[in-house]
Amino acid sequence: MRKIILIGYMGVGKTTIAQLLAKKMKMKWVDLDEIIENEAGMSITAIFQTKGEIYFRKLEHTLFKKLAESDEPLIISTGGGTPCYADNHLFLNGEGKDSIYLKASIATIFDRLKKEKNHRPLIAEQSEKQLKEFIAKNLFDRSYFYNQATHKIDIDNNSPETITEEILHILS
Repeated sequence: MRKIILIGYMGVGKTTIAQLLAKKMKMKWVDLDEIIENEAGMSITAIFQTKGEIYFRKLEHTLFKKLAESDEPLIISTGGGTPCYADNHLFLNGEGKDSIYLKASIATIFDRLKKEKNHRPLIAEQSEKQLKEFIAKNLFDRSYFYNQATHKIDIDNNSPETITEEILHILS
C-alpha cells in the first residue's frame, strides 16, 4: 500500500517529478488535478469559474482521501493547495506513506508561473507585481501545511532528474 505523495506550491514540478519517479520505481502515478477534472467532467479552470473554489476544495478532499487511503501503491502528485484545506495534511503521513515537499524560493516559483499564468485560474488575472506578492503571501500561509511532509527537498537550481535521484536516495 505504499504511497508517495508530492506536495508543494504550483509550478514546482510535482507532476514532472511524479512521472519520473513512477518510471524509475515502476509504480503507478496519478495526478490529483487530472482525477478531479475527470470526476467533474470539466477543467480545473471551468470548475473554479462555474462552481467556485469551495466546490473544488470539497471534491479535491474527497478524491485525495480516497487515493491516500486506498490499498493500491501509488505516486500522487497533488495540487498546490491540496494539503492546506479540509485537514488534507493529516493524510500525508502514516504507515506506508512518504510525503515529499518540493520546496522552491519565491523567485523560482515566480519565474516559472509568470510564463504559464493563463493556465492557472488563481493567478490568471494578476500583474507581475501582484503575482510576486501573491506567491509570497501564499507560501507564508501554506508553510505550516507543506512542512507536515515527511521529507523536504529544495528544488531551486536542480533539474527534474537531479530531484528525482535525491528522492530515490531518501526513500531507499
